[in-house]
Amino acid sequence: MLSSKVIGDSHGQDSSYFLGWQEYEKNPFHETFNPSGIVQMGLAENQLSFDLIETWLEEHPEVLGLKKNEESVFRQLALFQDYHGLPAFKDAMAKFMGKIRENKVIFDTNKMVLTAGSTSANESLMFCLANPGDAFLIPAPYYPGFDRDLKWRTGVEIVPIHCVSSNGYKITEDALEDAYKRARELNLNVKGVLITNPSNPLGTSTTREELDLLLTFTSTKKIHMVSDEIYSGTVFDSPEFTSVLEVAKDKNMDLDEKIHVVYSLSKDLGLPGFRVGLIYSNNEKVVSAATKMSSFGLISSQTQHLLANLLSDERFTTNYLEENKKRLRERKDRLVLGLKEAGIGCLKSNAGLFCWVDLRHLLSSNTFEAEHSLWTKIVCEVGLNISPGSSCHCDEPGWFRVCFANMSDQTMEVAMDRVKGFVENNTRGKQKRTMWDTRRRSLINKWVSKLSSVTCESER
Repeated sequence: MLSSKVIGDSHGQDSSYFLGWQEYEKNPFHETFNPSGIVQMGLAENQLSFDLIETWLEEHPEVLGLKKNEESVFRQLALFQDYHGLPAFKDAMAKFMGKIRENKVIFDTNKMVLTAGSTSANESLMFCLANPGDAFLIPAPYYPGFDRDLKWRTGVEIVPIHCVSSNGYKITEDALEDAYKRARELNLNVKGVLITNPSNPLGTSTTREELDLLLTFTSTKKIHMVSDEIYSGTVFDSPEFTSVLEVAKDKNMDLDEKIHVVYSLSKDLGLPGFRVGLIYSNNEKVVSAATKMSSFGLISSQTQHLLANLLSDERFTTNYLEENKKRLRERKDRLVLGLKEAGIGCLKSNAGLFCWVDLRHLLSSNTFEAEHSLWTKIVCEVGLNISPGSSCHCDEPGWFRVCFANMSDQTMEVAMDRVKGFVENNTRGKQKRTMWDTRRRSLINKWVSKLSSVTCESER
């Protein structure tokens, strides 16, 4: 006999978001070896600034050689490490996070819990803040992986806060109250609100006004506020990034024990394989419990050693953040221009590694069935793995998340050529169908007219 976790389907990985990945893995694009394969545009990975990190590593070979002041630190790192983490690494992380926020927020390392990536951080917070059957409210569209990360092992429920395209998906008081009301009608105990700031999948930073509204709402309801800020260093255009902790400070809530932040180096530094994440909280009980939980997913000592050195280099981090934002902006503009040339629009964005793309005009009907049909065609026939809005719990069919930072310039050109070709063929197909429909209507009218004439003559 196996557990219900094994035999059940509550893992959330049967959504089109993950199914698209499976199709890509069967036939991955390669410029030389498989030029007709599927281009991966469903992976929010930042590969645009690897060269900056690689150059730093070449200039600091002692770090990879596990040396400090020309002496080996191999034994020190290889032996058992306390799960609180290396002090030098936590200090470096605190300074790096402060730099991203222009030092408007100062981070206390005693309030940090190191985790193996943000996935582990978010799940640990759910274990700390909620019981099975409790609920968190999340603005939708939201990251599809949350259906797995937040729900699968914890038993926590997600209730979407319905945001709409007509106002740029802004979080409103009405939307918050509506989500809270729906949760209560389902007899769910609402334990908090969780946001991603900047938003995944929208690529927009949460405004100060929205954050003020969220803190007022969670404070009034006496529930938790969790802000996943793993894309905070990717804000490449106005409005600038504002952390929930900055707004909390302005509202004299900076010591509030119900405010928690998640961070990671997976997006800002493009290091998802290093599995570096953390929880930041004023709540001592949460920090204590989450620290104990972190023993199930620690950051390796050699990873902490390497990154402590990298992030302690002020000149490197300053140059990296500026250059990375510049490259992200240029790549995003390139994608938006390419889509515009194909007659496709996007939600105006200022952050992240993706765009929220409007393909509503390509739907055969205004339904999620039509969206799924279009997505299947784009993945399997056009050869582009993008994520449909339905996988992000978007209420409106026809929106898709398209990633732009995980490929070379040449691959981006291939993707844009495929998009243009698809739209042109789709338009020609519609024109042919329209011409045939017109001709068919004409023939039917003639047939009906002739039939009516015969019928009238026989009646006379």
